Amino acid sequence: MWLWYLLFVVMTLLGAFGAFFFKKSANHSKSLSGMLKTYQLYVGVFLYFVSAVLNIYILHYLDYSVVLPLTSITYIWTMLIACIWLKEKISLNKIIGIACIVGGTVLISLCMT
Repeated sequence: MWLWYLLFVVMTLLGAFGAFFFKKSANHSKSLSGMLKTYQLYVGVFLYFVSAVLNIYILHYLDYSVVLPLTSITYIWTMLIACIWLKEKISLNKIIGIACIVGGTVLISLCMT
């Protein structure tokens, strides 16, 4: 069962990095046609696709009512990526939001047993 949770972490990381590459693509060009010419867009699409495939695979083994809420872990990765690579500030509101997400995922995990 630990394998599914490891795949779950990988899935959420891939989703967060997919969004990161979408942001890089959007920053690269102001027009849609310009964004379509950036490699970042296609890296983001690929990472999102792999994340979606892993999500489908995980759903085969874990309950939907567990998988979907735990997918919110992606927001934690997204904030960390934004802070490290995009130099975005982490506000107190963001920290409170992340604490709520962590608390919720812990509660969901405890309810699974």
